[in-house]
Amino acid sequence: MPVEITLRDNTRTTIKVRDHEWHIDEPVGDGGTDTAPTPGEMMLGALGSCMAITCKMYAERKGWDLQVVDVKVDYERFKGSDYPMHDGDDLYVHEVRKALTFHGDLDDKQRERLYDIASRCPIHRLLGSPTYFVGMALEGG
Repeated sequence: MPVEITLRDNTRTTIKVRDHEWHIDEPVGDGGTDTAPTPGEMMLGALGSCMAITCKMYAERKGWDLQVVDVKVDYERFKGSDYPMHDGDDLYVHEVRKALTFHGDLDDKQRERLYDIASRCPIHRLLGSPTYFVGMALEGG
C-alpha cells in the first residue's frame, strides 16, 4: 500500500495511507509551524513501535507474560571520519540509541531474548540493512 504525502504550506505535510491521515511539521526555529512531530521523530516513533509490536507478538507466540513494553529511541549524526566505529568514507553516519523495558513475569533470559528480537523488527532491518532508493514514475500536476 503506497503512502501519499502532500506539502502545501510552510513545512507541514499531510500523510495518507489506507483510511488514515496524519501530519508532520518542523519546529518554528527551523521554518515550520510546530504543529506536528518532525520527520525524524516520526521515524523514531515508527522504529520504537515496530520493536515493541515485534516483541509483543513474539512473547505471545511463546506464551510469555509480557504485559507492557516501554521503548526510548534517539539518534545523533556524526561526521563519518569522527565516528570511532566507522572505517568507511561516508560523509555522515548515524548512531541510533535504544532502551527497552519489558514489564511482566519474565526471567533474565526471556528479557535478553526479547531485546534481541527487537532488533529483528522490519523497521530496524530496513534502517540497518543496505537500502536502495529507486525512482518511481514522475507525474505533472
